[in-house]
This record gives sequence, structure tokens and C-alpha cells, in this order.
Amino acid sequence: MDTDKRQPLPASSPPSAAFFNRDISWVDFNERVLEEGLRKEAPPLERFRFLSIVSSNCDEFFMVRVAAIKQMLRSGEKAAEGADFSAGPSGLGPAEQLEEISRRTRSIIKRQYDCLRNEVLPDLAKGGLELLRPGSYSPAGTNYLESFFLANIYPILTPLRIEQDKPLPSINSFRLNAAFLLEPETLPAEKGGVPETAAEDPVVMVQLPSDPGRIIWLPVEQQAERAAEQPRQWALLDDLILARGARLFPGYRVKESMIFKVSRDADFSVDEKRDEDFIVAMEEVLEGRERSDAVRMEYTSGSGRLRDELAKRFSLKAEDLYEIDGPLCLGELIDLYSVPGFDGLREKAWKIYPSSAFNEDVSIWDRISEGDVMLHFPYQSFDPVVRFFQDASADPSVVSIKTALYRTSGGSSPAVSPIIRALEQAALNGKQVTALVELKARFDEERNINWANRLEKAGVIVIYGLSRLKVHAKITMVMRREQGRIKRYVHLSTGNYNDRTAKFYEDLCLFTCREEIAYDAGLLFNMVTGYSVVQSMRRLAIAPSGLKRRLLELIERETKRTGQEYPGKIMAKLNALTDIDVINALYRASKAGVKISLCVRGICTLIPALEGLSEIIRVVSVIDRYLEHSRIYYFANGGAEELYLSSADWMPRNLERRVELMFPVEDERIRSELLGILCAYFEDNCQARVLDSGGAWTMLRPRAGEKPFRVQRDMLLRAARSAGNSRMIKQEFIVRRSSPAP
Repeated sequence: MDTDKRQPLPASSPPSAAFFNRDISWVDFNERVLEEGLRKEAPPLERFRFLSIVSSNCDEFFMVRVAAIKQMLRSGEKAAEGADFSAGPSGLGPAEQLEEISRRTRSIIKRQYDCLRNEVLPDLAKGGLELLRPGSYSPAGTNYLESFFLANIYPILTPLRIEQDKPLPSINSFRLNAAFLLEPETLPAEKGGVPETAAEDPVVMVQLPSDPGRIIWLPVEQQAERAAEQPRQWALLDDLILARGARLFPGYRVKESMIFKVSRDADFSVDEKRDEDFIVAMEEVLEGRERSDAVRMEYTSGSGRLRDELAKRFSLKAEDLYEIDGPLCLGELIDLYSVPGFDGLREKAWKIYPSSAFNEDVSIWDRISEGDVMLHFPYQSFDPVVRFFQDASADPSVVSIKTALYRTSGGSSPAVSPIIRALEQAALNGKQVTALVELKARFDEERNINWANRLEKAGVIVIYGLSRLKVHAKITMVMRREQGRIKRYVHLSTGNYNDRTAKFYEDLCLFTCREEIAYDAGLLFNMVTGYSVVQSMRRLAIAPSGLKRRLLELIERETKRTGQEYPGKIMAKLNALTDIDVINALYRASKAGVKISLCVRGICTLIPALEGLSEIIRVVSVIDRYLEHSRIYYFANGGAEELYLSSADWMPRNLERRVELMFPVEDERIRSELLGILCAYFEDNCQARVLDSGGAWTMLRPRAGEKPFRVQRDMLLRAARSAGNSRMIKQEFIVRRSSPAP
């Protein structure tokens, strides 16, 4: 396996100790996502999708992480070593972090929009999806857009004046706005004009409406027979409002205008002491986000005066201002990716296969009683998870359901999560249903409040999370009366109960009725719903009480047992690695000769390949079609191998400030299958990058004569074989590869 060193990703700042900086490492991750969008050989809609993800990632990063660093800088306090948002052991202080984040983010944005303007949008136009900007509308297009604006947009726009001596109007972090600098028309006063002696040029803002959406499709010419990929033209709502905004201001001319978006501080938490009115407290948090400090402003070019005026009003400095040469908020344009009729501009859709473990002829309870079942999403269908809830709801032998919900799918009716519907129906059917709904799931708080209210109305016992802890564990237990006793069926997962994200998030789940796991599950629900001291668990490890301790014990055991006969080995697949205690334990294991392989999707503050410290630690990252989300931990254990799945990453917030689960895979067949999955991630030479001791992520490439191996494609093959459909997928892979654009 070769590494392509011609275009390595930019390295993080050299560490002052044996740790990379947590937040600069995140910027590295977003840069890896960008690199997927820069691949010239990829279909243009695939490239557009990755460029959109870069924007969405960046928004959340500034609202949470950058906001936290700014708070530290303002407070002047030194956070504890290892805290999620501190300078920590890397040695970078808040001011240095902000400077580096700003520099690197600007580099990302420049490459992102250069690629969009010069490559992706022209390629989409060649393929029949053409974005028309002002000046390129045809006469017919101009007439259509004028009519569309007057009928669908103009009536719902609300201009809001910005006055020097009054507070700014409410500006939401998730909405785009147009700003206009006006000047009076110089008509004679007797004809209704504004006198030339009027006050200084006024500034007005207009929030862009969410309906009809930012993509405005121009009508397709009528043809007797529509071609499969007949060209489509589209315009931006942003452009329509800027070009026609003058209609909102009779008696004034528009001197300058621009589109802007403000990212506000979302890094503040609910008052944990307000147990009696916790939902009200959460609603106050949501309201507070609309008034919190601004941390960044993105804006289109066209008005230095508007930029400066808004920056002053938002108390933003020059380093907080980001000029964007193209449409803002590409994540809001993601619907373009799935527009029908343009399959030639996308990669061919991957099939989601049914699991051969379940069929309609055998009840789900009988199948789980036969032995544990593992599912791998999105290669295998999420339907058995939905069926687990639906069958429990309808089965007269089921007496109780307990579940922990962190994030689910859907909004308001009729787009209600099928799992929420099943829980409602179970309660209406007279079953005792208990749902722990985590209201503190960031950016899903409002949705979860709605679910909680809805479930309560149906008779579900709803627990609104725990004081000072987020419940991030994904677990459900169904109690069923069988042969005069209660039998417990448990579902455990690395991912959320979300049927929508299960189509593009990679996750693993396990169905079991093993008595020891069911016993632990019962203890867990008793602890989080009632009064109970922390109980000793037989099989499950639970954070914050025991998971981190157990993890450190497993690493220490591997360190002590390693030898020539049974060399120590640790493998882990996770999303982030920042916990200092865990990293130091891995360093000690490496020095003792334990071979360590880590697949870390995002943040990694561990430094691999350091002489005398981490020489035999290898870190890779896979960025591909699906978002890698599962957590798998392997320990060789002197030949008695142990494998675990978990909801927890190796971060302080997961191990110390959340309720998380780590559960063993004990079925021998499943353990062998899971080990094969884990090992495959370290064989990828098409979509993987390897981290070096200087902080550079270098793309891996097949050596001369080496067969290309793409792990996500391999997982699809495994699902196909399991479903008996391997003949549907070609065994020969055609792998796209070229050097990323500079």
C-alpha cells in the first residue's frame, strides 16, 4: 500500500507535547471532507454533496467550539487540563487556537468555492443542471422569475430597519438575511419624494423565507416526450431578493446590498437545578440562542459599508468576518443532489439489503431466542429495528417497553418517526411504556420536546434525561410474558433510533435475550428512571460510572500480557479520540510492544509514530460515501479475543459526562464477523488516509500490483452475500483516484 505524498493535507501546528490540539484536529477532519469534493474524477453531484457537508460542518463548529474558545478568551480563565474546550496538553492557548482556526478555515473556504465556481457548477451545467445568476437570465426566464417573485416571495418578505439607538432585530443562526443600504430618491417633495436633507443612509435587513426554498426551478419547455435528463435551469432565492428588494422601499434607492448569515454562540447549557420545569428551562435555552453573542458572519461581496455596520452591531472583529464568493450555506442546497432525472451526475445508488436473519415467517422473538443477531447499517435494512418496536406494540404477550431516545427521525405529523408511532400505539394498547427522551441533544432539543409531549399524551412514561448528564446510550428492552415468566429482549446500538439517518450513517446494532445482558439493562433503566445507587454490572459497562475504568483496565491488561508467544494487539474504530487518560494508556501499551491500530473518523489528539512513545501506533481515517459512525473495540487478550460495541467515543464528554454503554459481542459467529469488519478498515487503500507524527493526513493508494480495496464497497459485498444476492454486484472494482486539486 502506497501513500500519495504529492498532495498531503496541511499539517496541524507542531505540538508542544505528545498531543495534537483538539480543535485544529477537527479542522483537519473538515479538510478531509473537502478533499472528497475536490476530486476531479468524481461525478459533479457527488462533489457538490461533499462541498455542502463542509459548510454544514463548519457552521456547527463555529457555533459550539469556536464559541467556547471565545468564552475562554473573554473570561481569561485557564480551563482544566483535558477539558473538551481547553488548550489542554497541546499547549495552544485560546488566542492561538482562534488565529489558527481562522487561517485554516479561510483556506478551506477559498478552495471550496474555487472548486464550486470553476469546476462543479460548470460540470453540472454541462450535465443539464444549470444555475442562472443575475445577468444570465433569458427574457423568458426574467419574466418568469419576476412573476414568481411577485406571487410567491414579495408578499411574505418583512423589511426590518436597523437603527443606531435600538437593539437589532432577532437574527437566527440558521437563517440567511439580505441587507440593504438605501438612499432617498431625489424627487420633488410635492411628488412624494423624500427631501434630500433626510438623515444618513438607512440600513434595512430582510430575512429570507424558508418557503419556497432557495432553489427556484425555471419551467421546463413542453415537449411531446421528455428526455430522461432534460436540462433544468435554476435560480437562487438570494439573487431574486437582492435584485428585486427595491420594491420593498418606495421612495428609496438601493445603493448597496448583500446576503449575510450570523453564527451565534450555541455553547451554553440548561439550568440543571430546574427539575420541576425542565422543559420550560430547555425552551429558554432555545430562545437564548437567538440572542446569544455572534461568533462569525459570512457575507457576499458588494458592500463594505453594510459589512462594517453589521460587524460593529454584532461586536465582531475582522477575523470573525468571512467573505464568500458564491452562494452561502451550501448545506441548504443539498436537495439539488437528489433531483430526479440526473442519475448520470451521481454515483450509482447502493442497494440496502435485507438481513437474512429475519423473515416474516418467524416471529422476531423466536428468532432472537435462537441466538444473537447483528445488523450493519446502511448496508442492511433498518426495518428489523422498526419491526422490533412495532411487533412489541401489537403483541398481546408484551407487557412493557423501555427505551432511551437521543435522536429520532421526522418532524411534525405526518412525518412522525415510526418508532415514536409504535411507542404511542403500545401505550394506547395498554402496555407500560417508558421512554427516556434526552432533551439536551444539541440542535434537536425542540424536536425532542415535541416528541416528549406527544408521547406523554399517549400515556407513555417520559423521563426528561438526567441532571448534569446527557443520556447518549442507545438501548431498548422489551418484556414479554412467556410460559408463566417474563422474558426480556434487548436491542443495543452504536447509533440512534433514526430510520432516516440509518440510510447513510454507518452503524452496528445487536439483538439479544442473553439473561446477563438483560439483567444489566434492567439495572440501567432502574438507575436512570428511579432512585438507585450505581449497581455492579455483569456484562455492560456504563459511563460515567464504570466505562472509562473498564476501558483503561482492558488497555492495561493488554499491556501486561503482551509477549512473544501472544503479542498484544488493540484495534479500535471510533469517531473521536481526545481523552488524555486513554491516550496515555495507549502510549504505555505501545512502549510495551502492543500493536495498536486506530480508525478515527474525525478528531484525534493522539500522535502516532513518535519515537520511543507511539512507534507502533497506526491511525487511519476513512471518508467515503457513508458517514462512519460505529464504535468497535478489540483486545487480543492473550488469544482469548474480546470485542465490544459502544455508543461512546474516547472523549472526556462521553466517558465522564454522559450515560454511555459498552457491550460485549459474545456470539462466536458474530464476533468473527465483526472482527472481519474491523480489520477491513485497516486494509482500505482507496478512501483511507493515514496520520503521521507531524499531523499530516496522507491519502493511501494501492502499490504497484496491489488490488484496490475500498472498505465501504467491501461492506456492501458482505451484506449482499449475507442476503444471497452477491451476484448483483460485480466482483471487479473500478476505483476512482487522482491527486486532489491544490
